[in-house]
Amino acid sequence: MESNVTEIAPDVYRISTFHPDYGIQFNQFLIKDDEPFIMHTGFKKMFPITREAVTSLIDPAKLRWIGFSHFESDECGALNEWLTVAPQAQAVCSFVGTMVMVNDFADRPARPLNDGEVLETGRHRLRFLATPHVPHCWDAGLFFEENEKTLLCSDLFFHPGDPEPLTESDIVGRAKESIVAGLASPLANDMPYTPYTDSTLRRLADLEPRTLGLMHGSSFRGDGRIAILDLAGVIKEAIGGQKN
Repeated sequence: MESNVTEIAPDVYRISTFHPDYGIQFNQFLIKDDEPFIMHTGFKKMFPITREAVTSLIDPAKLRWIGFSHFESDECGALNEWLTVAPQAQAVCSFVGTMVMVNDFADRPARPLNDGEVLETGRHRLRFLATPHVPHCWDAGLFFEENEKTLLCSDLFFHPGDPEPLTESDIVGRAKESIVAGLASPLANDMPYTPYTDSTLRRLADLEPRTLGLMHGSSFRGDGRIAILDLAGVIKEAIGGQKN
């Protein structure tokens, strides 16, 4: 396996590795700045591949912040490997994630972020949004780069395969196919539908992102507000309807 690197917004780089055993891409997002930030660590076993890709952009030892949505192996499995390589690096995540999982798992304490708190990395401002159970897990949260309006949206809009790095075409249709197919798979119910799901997605849409950084699948450039609202409709119909 090898990673492909694509700049999807100014200073925002998508690092993508297609894993043939899973049949999907695993994507990290590096923001080059005075205090470099990476979203998702990738699997522990994939760390050498990810590190090599990061090395093509920055000195890995200068990494300062390590973000992720929720506690899963592809989100933060290689956290300790990054903490070893980058002596000043620190994980940033939700209070729930910090207190319940990460501070026990990580070799150094994480920095918990309040809902709406801004992490300044130099030229860039990353607003943390607590999104419990969106896409899943009670510790979930997302990061929004305010200058260029890039939403790093974890598993939202998931679609399989090894598609193009960045698209301006329909990603909601791709996500809908994956959601519908997933309902009949062994991984059914990976995305819960709660009383807060719709309002959380509408809150994300109100940010009016111009770029969506997907963890699995093509990143999207275009009207992120409409894309998120359309996805909210798909989730409500496909998953919310099953709860009624």
